[in-house]
Amino acid sequence: AVVAGTQNHEPGEVRVSFLVLDAEGRVVTTPTARVRVSTGLEAEPFLETTAKIERVGVPGGAEADASHIYVARLRVPKAGTYWFLAEPEGGAKDVRALGDLVVQENDPEPDVGDAAPSSKTPTIASTGGNFSKLTTRTPPDETLLEFSVAESLAERVPFVVTFATPKYCASRTCGPTVDVVEEVQRRLGGSGVRFIHVEVYEDNDPSRGFNRWLGEWKLDTEPWTFLVGSDGRIVERFEGVVSVRELEEAVREKLASD
Repeated sequence: AVVAGTQNHEPGEVRVSFLVLDAEGRVVTTPTARVRVSTGLEAEPFLETTAKIERVGVPGGAEADASHIYVARLRVPKAGTYWFLAEPEGGAKDVRALGDLVVQENDPEPDVGDAAPSSKTPTIASTGGNFSKLTTRTPPDETLLEFSVAESLAERVPFVVTFATPKYCASRTCGPTVDVVEEVQRRLGGSGVRFIHVEVYEDNDPSRGFNRWLGEWKLDTEPWTFLVGSDGRIVERFEGVVSVRELEEAVREKLASD
């Protein structure tokens, strides 16, 4: 089976992440997988590409249910529900996994080209250094809590913002995602790009539901990571897991020279 890692897709270039499980339910982690997409089970594929395996999180960091995940970039011309066949390459035995790909005309989350919502997200300064109000990560990710989204937009500084809750994440991928953002920030120190972490629950309490910042960004899943240019517009977004390689490459290409 294919286990989807992303579910929000619009027509155009689509980033799809997924796990492949073999007949015994084990996760397949060969370096690449052949991907074919069609409009029906009996229809010829209209798109073929190769997905690459990406590491989840960083060595020694928070753990997810899987250590690696496949990521593919597809160009899907219009909204619809498509059949999605993934065939890992180079394994000891042949595996063919089937799933579906749902592409909506307009999903609610901000997309590339949209203006980033000017959310007054909390910072170390705004909470008087009370980290329990800022993050569920242990130890606190202090370097990701210095700036708010609103002040970064007002100062026209490019930034990366990740919405994730390491302690309460339903998918168990939030901790690894925050680790990835922190690692890319470390690698790109001095680039002028800010890196921001925002928790997802009101007062960091899942029983109280999502906080107002998720509402302002129209998010109903987590984690999400957005890259925002100095003009205040989103230049890239990642739903779910993003690897160090993917995020660093995107920041260098789309923000570091901004």
